[in-house]
Amino acid sequence: MTDPAPAPVPGGQLPEWLRPFAVVAGLVAVMWVVEAVDLLPGTDLDRWGIRPRTLVGLRGVVLSPFLHGGIGHLVSNTIPFLVLGWLIAASGTVRYLEVTAIVGLTSGLGVWLLSPSQSVTIGASGLVFGYLTYLLARAIFEIKIAYLLGGLVVLFLYGGVLWGLLPRPGISWQGHLFGALGGVAAARFLHKPGERTLPDDRDPRAPNLP
Repeated sequence: MTDPAPAPVPGGQLPEWLRPFAVVAGLVAVMWVVEAVDLLPGTDLDRWGIRPRTLVGLRGVVLSPFLHGGIGHLVSNTIPFLVLGWLIAASGTVRYLEVTAIVGLTSGLGVWLLSPSQSVTIGASGLVFGYLTYLLARAIFEIKIAYLLGGLVVLFLYGGVLWGLLPRPGISWQGHLFGALGGVAAARFLHKPGERTLPDDRDPRAPNLP
């Protein structure tokens, strides 16, 4: 007997499991479109970055991750953003957006408060650092084998970027540092210490295991 074909997704929508990954890819696509526009003659979108301790500079807290100082800068952020973002998105769209909001606000406000006056900070590296530390801290706060193994893989692949926490000319160590702190804060806020995630199909009346 032939198994029935799966029902088509209504309206051509993406399958539920694919949507979180599409959100991450969509954010990267926006970054590339913005950078393409910024390369046009007479265009200077980078002025919308974070300008420390100015009211108008607060707009950069939201906009700066989509702005980059050239294709090289954008390429260096794209791959880790996609890889680390997809690892977080595997837990669902809501969780990914929660982590991104906490990391983005922590990194952006840290830059706004502590960066040198007259500077303009742009780039998604604060989010990348936050994604990295979130994945590592999550494995510590929520004792779960999959998270522990994933954290070790992430540390092996991207642990070297933590050197970016050291001050260097032309690099926003403030964004990196506060992005990293935001990732730890997101893990602490979203994952209680020692909490074990239960599968969705578990009987809610069953007692929690120690």
